[in-house]
Amino acid sequence: MENCPEQPPLFTFGVIADIQYADLDDGYNFTRTRRRYYRSSLQLLRNARESWLESAVKPEFILQLGDIIDGFNKGHDASDRALDTVLAEFSSGPAEVHHVWGNHEFYNFSRSALLRSRLNSTLHIDRTVNAAPADRDIYAYSFSPFPGFTFVILDGYDVSLLGREESSPLYKDSLSLIRQHNSNEDLNCPVFEGLEQRFTMFNGGYSKVQLDWLESVLTSADENKEKVTIVSHLPVHPRSTTPICLAWNYDELLSIIRSHLCVVCFMAGHDHDGGYHKDKDTGVHHLTLKGVIETPPDSNAFGTVSVYEDRMELRGSGRVKDRVFLFPSRLQDTDQRAT
Repeated sequence: MENCPEQPPLFTFGVIADIQYADLDDGYNFTRTRRRYYRSSLQLLRNARESWLESAVKPEFILQLGDIIDGFNKGHDASDRALDTVLAEFSSGPAEVHHVWGNHEFYNFSRSALLRSRLNSTLHIDRTVNAAPADRDIYAYSFSPFPGFTFVILDGYDVSLLGREESSPLYKDSLSLIRQHNSNEDLNCPVFEGLEQRFTMFNGGYSKVQLDWLESVLTSADENKEKVTIVSHLPVHPRSTTPICLAWNYDELLSIIRSHLCVVCFMAGHDHDGGYHKDKDTGVHHLTLKGVIETPPDSNAFGTVSVYEDRMELRGSGRVKDRVFLFPSRLQDTDQRAT
């Protein structure tokens, strides 16, 4: 008897993080303990693009999880040139790209410039989005690639010292917050005390305005019995990353996620080593994708995710492992409602 053919996915999408391209020789991280492959990161992006182009099922979209070019570009007056180079690779790919903003975006560009740029995906995709309040310069939105599924892109540097004018109240509030936890003269140096390490200048957080907007998106998704994947540059579960890469107010965002039935997965970058944790209380999967920038030229760091009614399957390449994300069983109970 012939085997039944494998069930095709509802849709697929690609994921890649921390490309940090620069036309520079290899270097090292801040502590000079980790090699960074600035120039060859472009070839690894090409490898990902070619894989997605050759897939039997083409991705519906690509998630670029932030830090698309390296901050060193700014000092070489190469920010625009480097961004053009990387975006040219994406533009010849198979699908629209949803760009997330990380700290290196703000090392290269102001927030106002980013909002006008090709890294503001809401300006350049042929898809209806639900954006955060227009009266604030928050880069957050949601979209639905397939009936019953919603993706939410969050702005992890809405509350931050990066991308804000030093004279602005938002900058001053962020400085006051970080100074409560970090007394170092150089705010990029962490205080090495457990989760307090997250209060550095290269991290940020989520404002009440953004969190309230997220609440409204998730409440609607609960009512419509949708499955939601949240995406941000900064991880929000302490067991999915090293503490030095956590969002400042990760606990507030985790609390919101845990109060809604619809969330199935949270995807992030920032931590180049990557990480994974399944929240035991909710069954939500927290994936931190390994970074391209610290991936040797003879390897890879990207993935393709196939989405089914009951799960997502990540097929990784190189440093990115294969994983299966079963959707929480609580989603099958149609009598449950979010509290």
